[in-house]
Amino acid sequence: MGNYKKHAQIFGALAALLLLALAVSCTGFFQNPTLTSITIGPQTPSIQQGTTLQMSAVGTYSDGTTKTLTSGVFWSSDTPTVASISTTGNIDGLSTGTATITASAQAVSATTTVTVVLGNVTKITINPSNTSVEQGGTVDNYTATATLSNGTTQDVSATVNWTASIGGVESSDVTFTEGSTPAVCTADSTAQTGTYTITASYPGTSVVGTATLTVTTPP
Repeated sequence: MGNYKKHAQIFGALAALLLLALAVSCTGFFQNPTLTSITIGPQTPSIQQGTTLQMSAVGTYSDGTTKTLTSGVFWSSDTPTVASISTTGNIDGLSTGTATITASAQAVSATTTVTVVLGNVTKITINPSNTSVEQGGTVDNYTATATLSNGTTQDVSATVNWTASIGGVESSDVTFTEGSTPAVCTADSTAQTGTYTITASYPGTSVVGTATLTVTTPP
C-alpha cells in the first residue's frame, strides 16, 4: 500500500511537471504582450519658427491595450535644420519648411510631418492680382509674398494654402498645386465661367491674401 501511494505521488508530480511544460510551450502563455504599432501625436502639426512642440507616442500591443510610451522611444528628424527633436520628443522649429519626424521602439516605428512656418507675417500679397484663364487652361505663375513685422518680405508660395471660390463657395473645378513655387492654377474644362476669388492663407495665422481670376469660354 505504501509503495502504491509513493508511486501515485511520483506520478502526480510528473504529470504536473508535464502540464506545466506544455503550458509554458504554448505560444503567448506567460509572455508579456508585444508592441505592434505606434501612433504619433499630434499628427502633421504646424508650428511657428522659434517655438517648440511636445510630441507623444502611443503604443498599441498584441493584447489590444494601448499605453503612452514615456521611455524606450527613439525620436529623429530627417531635416534637423528645419525641426530638431530631443530624446524626449520635444520639437524645436528652427527654420521654415517641412521635416519628417520618426518615433521608433522595439523594431516598430511611425512617422509624421511637421511644418515650420514664419511667426511674424502681417500681410500676404498675391501676384498676379487680377488675371484670366480659359476653361481647360492653366495659370502657372502665381506667387504669394509675405510681409513680415520688420518690413522685410519673403516668398511663401509653397507654404500658403491656395483656394479659389465663386459666389462664396470653394470650387473643385479651379484648383492649385500645393507646395510649389510658383503655384499653378488649373481651370477644369467644365469650370463655371465668371470671376473667382483667389485666396492664399498662411498656416498658423489669420493672414490671408486675395486676388481675382476670371474664367472664360475658349473661342
